[in-house]
Amino acid sequence: MSFWSLRCAVQAVRAGEVIAYPTEAVFGLGCDPFNEEAVLHLLAIKQRPWQKGVILIASCITQLQPFIAPLTTEQQDKLSATWPGHMTWLVPAHPDTPSYLTGTHATIAVRVTAHPTARRLCQQLDHPLVSTSANRTGGLPARTHHQVRRQLPMIEHIVTASCGKAEQPSHIRDLTTGKVIR
Repeated sequence: MSFWSLRCAVQAVRAGEVIAYPTEAVFGLGCDPFNEEAVLHLLAIKQRPWQKGVILIASCITQLQPFIAPLTTEQQDKLSATWPGHMTWLVPAHPDTPSYLTGTHATIAVRVTAHPTARRLCQQLDHPLVSTSANRTGGLPARTHHQVRRQLPMIEHIVTASCGKAEQPSHIRDLTTGKVIR
């Protein structure tokens, strides 16, 4: 990803826009998690009910701390053992985390991404990104910027970099119960 492409993506997120960017397996749709209007716009594009909640990706766990409840040392160790990486965890949400992020759940889905482009986006923003696959709900996730353009022509800013080598979207596991969700 070029410096110019990164700069444009960061400006778009700061302006409240929804962007598409590569992750470990597929392109993601992202926006500023602190901007409710942007998140609701992303959900409308994706045709995803708000009740399901969204994933937040970050470049480090510090960026996720405003959204998660205090964790035990054991819980922190579980996260550290898989991050940065292709593992999304459902963790207890901080009481102030808005429902437009958690949906109807007491948890929030979070991941410290290992994808270099997504990491740089979060580093430059100095906060996490909402991350959901770039497709309409029920459709096949886009794996290239051309597929994003065809499936979601309303997305104005698509970061043109490659996805990682993972075959499937991230695994999702509940931190409290250990249950595998996906």
